[in-house]
Amino acid sequence: MTADAPTAGTAKNARLVLLTLAAGQFLMALDSSVMNVSIATVAEDIGTTVTGMQGAITAYTLVMAMLMITGGKVGALIGRRRAFMIGCVVYGCGSFTTSIAPNLTVLLLGWSFLEGVGAALILPAIVALVASNFAVERRPAAYGLVAAAAAIAIGLGPLIGGVATTFFSWRWVFAGEVVVVLVILVLARRIADAPTDRKPRIDLLGAVLSALGIGLFVFGVLRTSEWGWFRPKAGAPAWFGLSPVVWLMLAGVFLVWLFFRWEARLVARGAEPLVDPALVHNRQLTGGLTMFFFQYLVQMGVFFVVPLYLSVALGLSAVKTGVLILPLSVSLLAAAIGIPRFRPNVSPRRVVKLGILSMFLGAVVLMAVLDVDSGAAAVTVPLLLIGLGMGALASQLGAVTVSAVPDEQSAEVGGVQNTVTNLGASIGTAVAGSILITILTSSFLATIEQNPAIPDEVKSQANVRLAGGAPFLSDAQLNSALEEAGAESAVTEAALDANATARIDGLKAALGILALAALTALFFTQRIPETQPGAART
Repeated sequence: MTADAPTAGTAKNARLVLLTLAAGQFLMALDSSVMNVSIATVAEDIGTTVTGMQGAITAYTLVMAMLMITGGKVGALIGRRRAFMIGCVVYGCGSFTTSIAPNLTVLLLGWSFLEGVGAALILPAIVALVASNFAVERRPAAYGLVAAAAAIAIGLGPLIGGVATTFFSWRWVFAGEVVVVLVILVLARRIADAPTDRKPRIDLLGAVLSALGIGLFVFGVLRTSEWGWFRPKAGAPAWFGLSPVVWLMLAGVFLVWLFFRWEARLVARGAEPLVDPALVHNRQLTGGLTMFFFQYLVQMGVFFVVPLYLSVALGLSAVKTGVLILPLSVSLLAAAIGIPRFRPNVSPRRVVKLGILSMFLGAVVLMAVLDVDSGAAAVTVPLLLIGLGMGALASQLGAVTVSAVPDEQSAEVGGVQNTVTNLGASIGTAVAGSILITILTSSFLATIEQNPAIPDEVKSQANVRLAGGAPFLSDAQLNSALEEAGAESAVTEAALDANATARIDGLKAALGILALAALTALFFTQRIPETQPGAART
């Protein structure tokens, strides 16, 4: 039935359907990278800090990760097309709210919450709607084009955000998303709905357990820069002598464990689970999901760290920052589209291994070349390598996960896959930001402590005020703050030197963690199949 559904229309109609679904995927991916080059500008415009923007970026992917599985079930209950369209409406409202946000609170409501909720309805529906609108033999190509749309969005996002911020306003990006959503809603009427044999039951307890578990864990990671990983920082709360981060992460892991125990109990009773626990034992599926997690962890960590170096440390405009990230975009697109086209039968495991090694090498090279005297050109070769690795993974992992289960489970797998990718993105941004701020603070305080030009009184004040975490500031921002405080020229010069050194130390530490994550991913590549899904069946 699903294979015949799209034949009612013409080839032109099929292209419009694919364009509509790809546009939805494009929007969801765009928001994860479009504002990274404008972090400093947006933070100043709405009266917040880099840490506040880090929280907003992380919260967007976190909301998606928390609600994605439940969003997939809602789509099965009310219809995939209806869920897709309702998700677009919610997402459009979020984009409009973000475009007029006067402060961080409204930005969090529009961007992080409403857009996250909309995406949780849209993304699982796209997986099922591809299956219902294209015959079996055409689905791999359709899934590939939808994945390519996400790759294009991630690749072009920094440039789009840079141009809008420099020549217009970052708000125009979100206003433009509202227009795109309206076009998608008009075209969505041509999409054939995904038929279901029965109405599913939504496991409310499972939905709450999974959302709370994921949310508490990532929220704990996000707060590490202000509260500390284990020992509470000065002025931070302490629970039983430890940082609340420890307890939040433990509670999150415990709730996820309870979730899987509850799901297994439902299956044993013959009831319908939110997620089939048997999926955990699918070697190919778990291998693909693990790679997705590490890919997005490293990817979003890089998209957080590198723009900070270019826009804050070097003081470049948003458009120049976007242009300098373009090598990553080009190599990502080349690999994501070129590998399936020119090497359709290549071993997925080999491509994934080479992709991870390329990301690892790029992070290591960037970590090695960054210095207080290095310029913008230092990021070019490392970003080419990282983009190549990201594109290589993007070219294979979608087919690996979807082909690991029967067609009727494709939507369920789509929800789990999107949960894992957004969980990786949330943790990648949170960990990179936390390590960056932690090392920046310790490096800054250690440097000024060793400088005899800085009076002991100033050193003491710095230790007290910055014990909870030093802000990631440009030289201009720090110089302005010191002038307002009436600091002497010798103190100002020493503080600027310390800040420059501390920024690089923090950036290099964050890149080191991302390189370690990429290296860890290599230990799980044996779960990726050696042959392409289509070839495996023949």
